[in-house]
Amino acid sequence: MLEATGKKLRCRFESTRREQVCSCRTAPDSPYAVVLIAEEQEFGKAPTQGFDASPFAGESCPFAHVRSSVDLLGFGYAEVGKSARAALLLCMEEVRTRTREVTIVAHDPSVLDAAGNILREVIVIPDEELVEGPTGYRVTVIDFDASTESYYKPWPLRRNAPKSDPYRRARDRQILGDPGFHCHNVYALVMRTLARFEQALGRRIAWGFYGHQLKIAPHAFADANAFYSERDQALMFGYFLKNDGRTHVFTSLSHDVIVHETTHALLDGLRGRYTDPSSADQAAFHEGFADIVALLSVFSTPAVVERMLELNPLTREPTTKLPPSALTPKKLRKSVLFGLAKEVGKEIDAVRGRPLRESLNIPEDKQLYRKDPEYREAHRRGEILVAAMLAAFVNVWSRRLTSLGEFRSIDRSRVVEEGAEIAGVLLTSAIRALDYAPPVDLSFRDYLSAFLTGDQEVRPGDEKYNLRDEVRRSFARYGIDPPEEATSSGIWPPPRETRHDRVHFEPMQRDFQEMFHFIWENREALELHPEGFTRVLSVRPVLRIGADGFALNETVCEYHQTLKVLAGELKALDYTAPPGMPPEQEVTLYGGGALIFDEYGKLKYHVSNPLGDKKCQNERLDYLWKNGAFRKSQGMRFADLHRLRVVRARPRPEEEW
Repeated sequence: MLEATGKKLRCRFESTRREQVCSCRTAPDSPYAVVLIAEEQEFGKAPTQGFDASPFAGESCPFAHVRSSVDLLGFGYAEVGKSARAALLLCMEEVRTRTREVTIVAHDPSVLDAAGNILREVIVIPDEELVEGPTGYRVTVIDFDASTESYYKPWPLRRNAPKSDPYRRARDRQILGDPGFHCHNVYALVMRTLARFEQALGRRIAWGFYGHQLKIAPHAFADANAFYSERDQALMFGYFLKNDGRTHVFTSLSHDVIVHETTHALLDGLRGRYTDPSSADQAAFHEGFADIVALLSVFSTPAVVERMLELNPLTREPTTKLPPSALTPKKLRKSVLFGLAKEVGKEIDAVRGRPLRESLNIPEDKQLYRKDPEYREAHRRGEILVAAMLAAFVNVWSRRLTSLGEFRSIDRSRVVEEGAEIAGVLLTSAIRALDYAPPVDLSFRDYLSAFLTGDQEVRPGDEKYNLRDEVRRSFARYGIDPPEEATSSGIWPPPRETRHDRVHFEPMQRDFQEMFHFIWENREALELHPEGFTRVLSVRPVLRIGADGFALNETVCEYHQTLKVLAGELKALDYTAPPGMPPEQEVTLYGGGALIFDEYGKLKYHVSNPLGDKKCQNERLDYLWKNGAFRKSQGMRFADLHRLRVVRARPRPEEEW
């Protein structure tokens, strides 16, 4: 039974097997949490009658919004109601939970639910102490509009605001017209994306600038653009009028735009050398990878998948039971992927371009990636990467559903659940691959092996989804195969034998000097160039949790080498200068690698593009010379990069990165 009297709440759960009694204060400003759930068959029905919640103030009641869900960190919540699972609720004074639920726009304001309202989703993000903005320890929202020189009043906070969701019941008019919700929406999606990256990589992630807090401007300017600015340490989101001249489009309400720009900021912190002039693949990777993370983030949202299946049924007759014949990759692709591309408002294409539409229209032709001049341009090339990953997503989804419904139909809710879960697993593995990728001169082939290696390390058993085989086949259909040095299964090979007798592994897990000591002692085994300048860029101890619940402890180090010479000196170093390059032209050669150590300090993988790789260096110089990368330029920022994407202009490599 539950009874509330005075300033004490007495909570008693009685069954044949367990009895629990606890009490706590009921002050309105005290946060409480559900800390334990129990199965119905073990403990019986949860009491739902006779509970007087009047001592609590509105939404501060700990039972007001307890829903059936599982958050990113695996905490469980059970609904208390007539048909719910039984739950044992322990109220504890001043309990600090690690997560909180917030309401966001599920994809875009143009995507509506069955009632004609903007499609929403409740997501789980890390909990933290917030001040007005909202501002937390990683993100600060500053709502200043440079076009009108207006400063919008910060999002107001109640004393218990970190535990509340002020927009759970917001109407469409408030979502579109309340600057406070726009701040709330961008904050929530940026924090959710950051949490996904940190969960996948098993550590905290720094931004690509000197500072702890990323600034976010939800209404930065009146323009059809949104971008990440390293110089300003900020994400800038614009707004603009629709063609009707009356209604505004806010990029701060678009799920994939927000996640795309956040990914740029995170990738800039993880792999800062990926913005160096290098190759067509590296120039394309930043945009392609940001699109992959954004789209898989959308498809991991059950509300979006469910709505697309409602709007684009897999069968001719409306039904909640789907036969195996309706779950083919072709039908899922047409229903969910093409359906989403059709539903999203065309006005926002002026900001995001058309990554989903364009990727879906790319045929499975190996020669497009390998030889077609059109796909040497960075944005078109990045769309090949997106197309390969989305094809893998649909194929894995279809295979999984077929295995479940081989002899029977499958409920549509199960189709939605499996699709969102597979998108989440694929997204996690796509992010984790960054740790197993070379830090310089990245190619799509390198990324494929990094994906396969990272996924095998954390998910050695792949029987449920057969994810690695499907990803490899999908990439192969677009002409992307693992590099020559990879094993027959596509993963990175073990490294050459290294010596550890003169170094200490404990400080190597965090100390740059000790890690450089290891690199110096093994410079021949690591194939370092004797004349290159070597620098350790990062040392990161990581803790990843596998699908079986066991921990995988690793240490990841990133180093690079540089060598500055004149073009006339290249021949003496056994390199080849591009035809027409003047001898006095200064040239910088890059090399580097990622070192992955196991929990005992043994080197597991050395993933590198060495400075001494003559073929790679010559190809890089030839590409940059032909594309004008040696012309003096200050480089192009992400704002201009996104404009070029929309108008399909052909940028020069140095303008990209």
